[in-house]
Parts: sequence; structure tokens; C-alpha cells
Amino acid sequence: MLPALALAVAVAAVAVAVTVAVPALRHRLVRSALRCAGGRYRRRLEALSTDVRLSQERRLRRLLGTGTGTGPGPGPAGGSEELRERHPLGQRCRDGAPTDPVSPLLPWALLRSCWDTDPALQGSVLYLDALGAAFPRALTCRGTALLHWTPGCPRTPAGWTLPTLYCTPTPASALPSRATALRVQLLFALRQRGLHVLEAGLAAELRDALAALHDEWPRLAQELALGRLSPQPGLPEEVRSQLQALLTPDPARAAELRAECARGFEGIVRRLWPQLEVVVVGSAHSTERLYCDALLQADCQGLPIYCPFYQAVGALLGVNLWPEEPVPQFLLCPDWAFFEFLPCPAEEEPRTMLLDELWEGREYGLVVTAQPGEYRCCAGEVLRVAGFHKQCPVVKPVRRESQTLSVRGESIPEERFCQTLCRALGMWPGARLIDYVCVESNLLGDSSGPCAPHYEVFVELQGLRDLSEGQRYKLDQCLQEDFLVYKSFRFKGSIGPLRLHLVRAGAFTRLREALGSPVPMPRVLREERLLQLIQGSVIS
Repeated sequence: MLPALALAVAVAAVAVAVTVAVPALRHRLVRSALRCAGGRYRRRLEALSTDVRLSQERRLRRLLGTGTGTGPGPGPAGGSEELRERHPLGQRCRDGAPTDPVSPLLPWALLRSCWDTDPALQGSVLYLDALGAAFPRALTCRGTALLHWTPGCPRTPAGWTLPTLYCTPTPASALPSRATALRVQLLFALRQRGLHVLEAGLAAELRDALAALHDEWPRLAQELALGRLSPQPGLPEEVRSQLQALLTPDPARAAELRAECARGFEGIVRRLWPQLEVVVVGSAHSTERLYCDALLQADCQGLPIYCPFYQAVGALLGVNLWPEEPVPQFLLCPDWAFFEFLPCPAEEEPRTMLLDELWEGREYGLVVTAQPGEYRCCAGEVLRVAGFHKQCPVVKPVRRESQTLSVRGESIPEERFCQTLCRALGMWPGARLIDYVCVESNLLGDSSGPCAPHYEVFVELQGLRDLSEGQRYKLDQCLQEDFLVYKSFRFKGSIGPLRLHLVRAGAFTRLREALGSPVPMPRVLREERLLQLIQGSVIS
């Protein structure tokens, strides 16, 4: 047994025997075990990255059930060819991120981690290792607050292998109401002045929690001062009583909250938590960057935002080992899934490429085999290769193919529409984009009237209360300038003029609640109930 592995097992075994009554000591012991496990995983990842073909072949054998993948066996080309022959491209797979429940057996989980190949466990340990190396105080006991809605059942936060990291009570995340869950979690975060990390499942969750701070800080300060959690919709009385028992009056902290909020909200996060080192969010790529950019310009000024994981088709696929980089990029781990890639733009007779066949700077559609029985799933995401770590690609997610706008086959990608929208808004003095969503006119049915197919765009803006006809036309004009195919269809009358609507403040917060689960914000609505909700918020 390797010395580091032996030490990790020994330390974790001691942690098993430590009584729950000494959480600080248990936290230190588990941190030591995690440090050893993190070092071991990093070395293992380095080894896997030196021969990606072999690593992928071993993973594929385990997924196909043709052996353990520990021997020499046939070459990677043979394994991938067998996969292509036996399983057609684009099988249906589960959606969303991994949703394993929080493990209650931390020490045993750490003992298991010394030889386990579970990507969720490895990913969590690698995340904590990278976080602790970049921000030394980030792994302080009770030094992390969590803002994440997981209705019905608590789910795993990023650092689930170290639950003593969090000061947020677990029941708060599982409340039936998203707005109430985030508000309760915010209240418990405000109690801890010495936070080092603020963690959110999605950047939109952090944005909405801070929006609640903007609107409700007098009431939050009162609850802090009295040590009392007020009854509110979406907070069952038995859960409220359970959470109430954890609160104590803190008039000094309440006074500090009132004083800082009275000064305004620019840089409010660092002022309320002066020891904060980093903001961690589960998703900070594609158009979720819209929320991150807004936070960095206002509430979170001066703080880095770190997105540790890349997830798709219900599986953990990559890890961000560079917490201090401003734009997240992810190392695709060759032992977590078998990867294939479709070149973009699509070829007439597409043939997938393997992990070691990619080119830096090019874009690829992602195809994943991550679970036995779920083979060659088209993830519906496009990645750009930003570079390589040894032989492993380092990628940046670019767009979700399901969020492409198209009423006549013109295909306007998600990220490029967002760029055009921001360019148009830049011509409106005083306007700042808060959020947006698009609808293709076929979802409108008869309500769209006798007109050609078109887009309808709903925006929430700061700094404007009404839209002029010139402003409404400007976005359509910018789209024609940026997309020649769209311009051609507009000239021929095959596509009608874009219709732009302004919605009231808070409309997108309610829309995210209506989605029913913590998923990245859709930019093209496909459901009538969501369309009706946003239509009911139009003010101009």
C-alpha cells in the first residue's frame, strides 16, 4: 500500500472513532484524510492523462461489461468500433445533474474513497483539494454557507465529503418553495460574519438570494436581532420550529446588516462577510455567465467566482482545477466516462472523434457513455477545446443546442443571440440587462395573429420603464446585421419582425420557481405554462 494511501486510511479510521461531540477535532481529522486522498487522486489523474487512449479503453470495457480493463487487451480503436457497431448514436439518457442524496457516513465514505472509482466522490475530493490549495482558509469548519434549492430531498453540495464545512442547516434546502428556501439559507448565512466561502448550486440562485437581501433586509435584520424565523409561505410549521431552535438573538450582527445595506449594495457581499475568499457556483458557463458578470459588477465586486464541475446527461464529466481563473475551464477526466465528439459544424456523414483526437480551438458536440445501459448519449452541448493537460482536453462549454432559435431553419445559437442582445442594449442609454428569454411563434398558437413566423423576446431591464418603437426595432436590426440567413428570410418576408417585450422586476425569479427543479435557465421556452407566466408579467 502506498504511504499516502496508508496514511489516508489510518487518519480516516481514527475519524470514525471520534465522537460527534467534538466537531472541530473531527473536522481537522477529516481534512487531513481529504488532503491525502486529494493528493492521491491528483497523482492518479496525472497518470491517466499521460495515456488517454488506454485510460478510455479501460473505462469503456467496464461500461460494456467486457472485463475490468486492467489488462492489455485489444486497442482503443477496437473497443470504440465495437461500441459504434452495437449501439447507435444518440440514445436517450437521463437529463440534469447527478442527484445522489447526501451521504450520512462521512468517515466510512472517506475510507471507501481510498480505492473507490465513483466520479462524484473523486470529483468532490479533487474540488476540495483545488479549493484548499488556492484559498487556504476556505476549508474552515462551518466557514461555508450554501444557497441551493433541492425540493423534496437534500442533495449533495460540492463539498459533500466534508459536511462540517457548512453552516447551513440541511432541511433549509429541501423546502417546497424556492424563494423561501433561498431566503432561509440567506438568513443563516448572515448569522456567520466569518464566512470564507459562499456556495450556490447555480449562479441564478445566488443572484435571487441577493435580490431578496435587497428587498427584505429590514425584515432579515429584525429576525437576526430577535433570533426568530418568521412564518412564511412555503415553510412548513414543523420545519420552521426545527430551524427556529438553531437561532439565537444577535442584535450586533443585525445592526451591522442595517448599516451596510443602508450604504447601498455595491460590493455588499464582501462588506457583510469581510473574510470571504471566493464564491463557488455549480454552473457558471454558457449564458449563466450573464448572472456571474452582473454579480461581479455589483454585489460580488472584488471576489473570484469558481465553478468546480462540468456535468451533462446526469453525469459528472469534468473538473475545474484552476479556481483563480476568471473563465471556467474543465479537464475531462478519462476515467469518469467514455467520450466521443462530433465536429462542428456538422458533417454530412458524421463520425465521432475520440478524446485524444481533438484539436485546440475547435468546437465539438459532446457524446457520452457514462453508465452501463446508457450508451452514446448526445449531450446536446457544444464544447470548445481551450487547451490540453498532458493528453487530456481542457474545454469550455459554449452553448446548449436545445436553446437554438429557429423558425425557418436559420438556427441562431444561444450564445450568439445573447451577444447580439447585449450589443443592442448597449445602444440604449441607462439600460442594463437583468434577464431574458425567447419564444418561437409556433408556441403562441392563434394568439400570435395572422403573421409570418417570428421570435418574441421577453427582457427584464434596469434603468428603463418603457420601450420605444425604435428600441424594439433595434434588436431586430442587430440580428439582421449579425445573421445573414436571418436577414435574407426577413427581406423575403418568410420571417416576421421580432417582437420585444419588457417584463416587471422579479418575473424571472418566479419563472425559475415554476421550472420546479434547480436547472440552468432555459433561453428558449418550449412549454405553454411557462410562456403564459412570462406573458402575464409584461408591462411594455
